Amino acid sequence: MTTFMTKDFLLKNDIARTLYHKYAAPMPIYDFHCHLSPQEIADDRRFDNLGQIWLEGDHYKWRALRSAGVDESLITGKETSDYEKYMAWANTVPKTLGNPLYHWTHLELRRPFGITDTLFGPDTAESIWTQCNEKLATPAFSARGIMQQMNVRMVGTTDDPIDSLAYHRQIAADDSFGIEVAPSWRPDKAFKIELDGFCRLSG
Repeated sequence: MTTFMTKDFLLKNDIARTLYHKYAAPMPIYDFHCHLSPQEIADDRRFDNLGQIWLEGDHYKWRALRSAGVDESLITGKETSDYEKYMAWANTVPKTLGNPLYHWTHLELRRPFGITDTLFGPDTAESIWTQCNEKLATPAFSARGIMQQMNVRMVGTTDDPIDSLAYHRQIAADDSFGIEVAPSWRPDKAFKIELDGFCRLSG
């Protein structure tokens, strides 16, 4: 019986472990669809705490929080602290057992934070908050630093056809940053006629 999540998570036999660790794991990442913010990459954002990097824009986590009956103020509220939202997530995660979010949460703690021996929940939330915030205070855990740790070579950000490409140009012009950040086509808003700005979208 192995622990919940080791370096061999989901690798059930020797062939799988060899293929992953020897060949797949060292390969660089080319992510053609991500939800990273081009502005945060351009500005090399430094996150103040784990709540910011985890919960500010993750709609999958938001959906789980709403399904668990968490008040919207603890999900997207402007008057609620990052720590309060984080604790709402800590109380929700144990309820996601059986959902990929449970595994994703622990994989996110494993890489890049190096937390491998603790299940996340209300009882462990404070110590994990402290450990992760200490790392987020270092340059290696800025927006660009994390991408470099993960051996990213290219990402395609999710962009509306009328989004400005100013941040993509800023990144491309920065010779100190070797990761390509390209816009990708996502015209979802063009089909949402209920949006206030629909007339601007349709010309």
